[in-house]
Amino acid sequence: MNFNSKEILSSSLILFSVIDILGSIPIIIELRKKNGDIHPGQATLASGIIMIGFFFAGKFILHLLGVDTNSFAMAGALIIFLIGMEMTLGRSIFKSEEIETNTHSIVPLAFPIIAGAGTMTTLISLKSQFEEENIIVSIFINLVFIYIVLRSSVWIEKKLGNAGTQILRKIFGVILIAIAIKIFKSRLM
Repeated sequence: MNFNSKEILSSSLILFSVIDILGSIPIIIELRKKNGDIHPGQATLASGIIMIGFFFAGKFILHLLGVDTNSFAMAGALIIFLIGMEMTLGRSIFKSEEIETNTHSIVPLAFPIIAGAGTMTTLISLKSQFEEENIIVSIFINLVFIYIVLRSSVWIEKKLGNAGTQILRKIFGVILIAIAIKIFKSRLM
């Protein structure tokens, strides 16, 4: 194993910016309001399994399904776009299902918010730049930070208050729409 702190730092920062867990705080608060309690450990574990699984088998899975990376990224962008529309317009696009298994911690939180198409395509591209063991360490560093943010979401919401949460929700809704459009544009060119 050849651990390199520079590679770990670089890949951690790249993943951190793509995952954007801080930018997802309004979404996390909205999901908690809509579906009741979220489970930080369950969501973090599911995100980690998705990221590590896709890191090792992503290209093979997409190839097996006959889906190219661009199409996968665009599908993820569409979901991000719709979530942004929900946040901005205050309308429900995704039907809230009454499920007893607490899957709302996994869908849409773990996937596609945390471990979405952007994260997955980034993981595939990181493999061409950095050693695998350094990318795995950076995934775990990001998972720790994700857990802390998810665990603190109630505290963060209390600090923001209802008005602050609503303002943040609208702002980040527009930002999510912009991110989705950016993904579409980059994949079309």
